[in-house]
Amino acid sequence: MKKGKMTESQWNNLVKSGGIVEGSNWFPSQSFLDGYNASSSFNVPDITDRKELGKMKDFLRPVMISIRESKRVLLDGPTFQNSPAWNIHPLMSEDVIIRNLNVRNPWYSQNGDGLDLESCKNALIYNNTFDVGDDAICIKSGKDQDGRDRAIPTENVIIKNNIVYHGHGGVTVGSEMSSGVKNIHVSNCTFIGTDIGLRFKSTRGRGGVVENIWISNIDMIGIPTEAIGFNMFYTGNSPIIEEDQSEEDEAREEKMMPVTEETPVFRNISMKNIQVTNSETAAFFMGLPEMKLENVRLENAILEAKNGITAIDAAGLELINVRVLGTDEVPLTIYNSQGVTVSGYEFEKNGKPAVRILGNSDQIELDQADFSSPDQISKGNGLPASAVKLK
Repeated sequence: MKKGKMTESQWNNLVKSGGIVEGSNWFPSQSFLDGYNASSSFNVPDITDRKELGKMKDFLRPVMISIRESKRVLLDGPTFQNSPAWNIHPLMSEDVIIRNLNVRNPWYSQNGDGLDLESCKNALIYNNTFDVGDDAICIKSGKDQDGRDRAIPTENVIIKNNIVYHGHGGVTVGSEMSSGVKNIHVSNCTFIGTDIGLRFKSTRGRGGVVENIWISNIDMIGIPTEAIGFNMFYTGNSPIIEEDQSEEDEAREEKMMPVTEETPVFRNISMKNIQVTNSETAAFFMGLPEMKLENVRLENAILEAKNGITAIDAAGLELINVRVLGTDEVPLTIYNSQGVTVSGYEFEKNGKPAVRILGNSDQIELDQADFSSPDQISKGNGLPASAVKLK
């Protein structure tokens, strides 16, 4: 248990119950701590000897429901709660229907995912309620080399009419998506207090292609971080826009890496009719320097948040009829991105530019009708005049 995930009284009661405290982490037993110390990746110890693993039994948390290599699966109606790790994990299965479920874990539970659909084909997920300690509805397809060797993508999935309360992501793709994810339709979902609403995550080393995602009619309320989040530097160093860097931020250099089978690809993703109220950040789009986040379209969106939209290392990004409300910062920042189109853009004047364009950005096309003054468009130093076109 992480201290930062609990209230002070919860943490004090937990410590009084026993266990071992090291730094800001609480461990239920020495067996659990031994397994934690023996693990360099997630929650799997780097040990194969069964006798040694037996000494770490407390750390080896199973998922609650594991369905492997099955066909015509139906889960309809039960409540699943308080799982050791993930609640429900269909793996390498086909024709899966998951409906009318209540899935619950304490909000502070470690790896307490709701549903992890991994390397599955033809799935319907609808009319469910999630209140969990990690990602709620998560689409996966294996991790790194093991996932690429499996070569079974998650494909042909419909997700609709679901409600998510606590959770690290409402609907999440990744970060373990190394066999690929394609043909996903998400609609008519509500996220209330979910850490991130629509969440896409990966990192160098994963490989895999995520493509052909259609999302529509999503309502989000009280999202404490990003309503829409794309992060291709998950668990790794990401670039920081120089003007936004505080003294506490680590200075990071954006490096171009070779494109290999380990390079993740996210492309052809459409989001339409999105409403966000009382949230922290409207949207964050971040690809890799060597593999841009490609062809993402956000259309007909009303985003009320303290922070606006940021796009880093994106190509072919379209923002059509997007309204950014409530921010005291720059509503839209574009950094190291190419082929960005913005039209029907509405924003509240707050004394700062409406659009800030930085880095090696190019082919930025803005709708002249959206701006009453040239001062509303800010260009970084060294950016050529031809990089931005008013149409």
